[in-house]
Amino acid sequence: MEFTVKEYTVPFMPPSDNMRLDAWLAGASGFSRAKIKELILAGFISFEGTPVLSPSRRVRHDEVYILKIPPDAPSDVVAEDIPLDVIHEDPEILVINKPPGLVVHPAAGHESGTLANALIHFCPEVSNAGFEERPGIVHRLDKDTSGIMVVAKTPAAYEHLTTAFHDDLVEKVYKTIVHGVPSAAEGRVETLIGRHPVNRKKMAVVTTNGKNAISNYSVLESFRNHALMSVIIETGRTHQIRVHMQHLGCPVVGDPVYGRRKSDAIMAVKPQRQMLHAWRLGFSHPSTGEMVLFEAPAPQDFTQVLSCLREQEKSG
Repeated sequence: MEFTVKEYTVPFMPPSDNMRLDAWLAGASGFSRAKIKELILAGFISFEGTPVLSPSRRVRHDEVYILKIPPDAPSDVVAEDIPLDVIHEDPEILVINKPPGLVVHPAAGHESGTLANALIHFCPEVSNAGFEERPGIVHRLDKDTSGIMVVAKTPAAYEHLTTAFHDDLVEKVYKTIVHGVPSAAEGRVETLIGRHPVNRKKMAVVTTNGKNAISNYSVLESFRNHALMSVIIETGRTHQIRVHMQHLGCPVVGDPVYGRRKSDAIMAVKPQRQMLHAWRLGFSHPSTGEMVLFEAPAPQDFTQVLSCLREQEKSG
C-alpha cells in the first residue's frame, strides 16, 4: 500500500494548547473531523514515531504530527439514478425532501436503492465529504419518516454540519398525526431514552442507562380521536418522537412499532407507515455562518390521512 505522508506542526496560538487532536488536525489538513478520527483510530497518525490512538489528545505548541494518508479504497456505494426532490442547492450543501420508504444509507437488507446511491449519481462530489458508505450524510431519518434533510457537498461543510447536529444547534421541527389528543395543547417531554429492557430492537423511556431526550409539542389541529401536532426536538435520539408520543399516550398513527395497529386498521384511509414528517430544518450555513431555514411539504399519504380526519369531523 502506497501512502501519502504529510507533516503538521502545531502553531503558536493560545487556543491550540487546549484543542483536541482531531479538531486541530481537521482544520490543518482540510479533511473532515470524522475522517481524521477514522485515521487516528486506524493508527495512521503518529507523534515522535509512535501512533497516536486518541482523538481527544490535547495538542501543544510546536508538536509535530505525521499523517499517513492511505490510498482511497473503491467505494461500495454505486451511483443510481433515483429521483430526488431538491429544495435547495449551493456549492456547500444540498437540501432535499426525502420520500417515505427511502433508506438513507446502505445496510443489511438495503445494499442499494438508498439515498446514498442517489446522491452519488446526482452530485458525485459528495463522495469527498464524510464516510464512503454515507457520502455527505450528516444526519438521518428513519426509512418510513418523510421530510427535510441537509447533505454536505464539501469536507468543510461536513465538519460544520456534523458538529452542529452533535451539539444540538440545529432547529428540527416535525409534524405528526397521533392517536388521541393530549390533555394540554402545548407541553414539554423530557426523559431518558434507551434500549427497551425486553425487546432490544425497540427504544423506550427508561429511568437509568439512557440518554437525555427533549421534545416540545403543540397541538395544531384536534379531532375526536386524533390530533395533528408539531414537535420540536432539542435532542436527536433514535426514534425520539415516536417513543415520546407513545409515552404521552398519543402514539403516532401508522407506527408499526410504537403505535396502535388495531386503531390504524379501522381508519377510512389506512396508513402504510408512521405519519411523521420532518417539516422544517434550521442551521447556520457552513460558508456564511448565517442561520438558514428550509421547509418541506408533507407527502400525499400524510395529507390524505389528514383530509380523511377532517372529513370525518365534518360528518359528525
